[in-house]
Amino acid sequence: MTAPSGDDPAARRRPRQQRKQVLLRLDPLVHEALARWAGDELRSANAQIEFLLRRALAESGRLPGEAGPLPRRGRPPASGPPGDTPRPAPDPDDRPGPDDRRGPDDRRGPDA
Repeated sequence: MTAPSGDDPAARRRPRQQRKQVLLRLDPLVHEALARWAGDELRSANAQIEFLLRRALAESGRLPGEAGPLPRRGRPPASGPPGDTPRPAPDPDDRPGPDDRRGPDDRRGPDA
């Protein structure tokens, strides 16, 4: 029997496994504190738990090197041409009023 080696081509071609579902029982006060903390960091409670577990594993040197990054959640970033920034919606208070209308022959300046 041989020990598995890190050069195993089958291991590199292994398809990405689906995420595991785990039932977790928590003290209600611990869950409440966790949910508040997650909300402060704009994460779900589930994402906060995974974030904390990964951080603890990494700090202890136990996070597997093959573990992928945390999946990005939420709306994807806006895609457009580089340097193209979306224009803000027009402010309804900036519409011209009745005194702002000038005809083509009105040559008054802005101070008139």
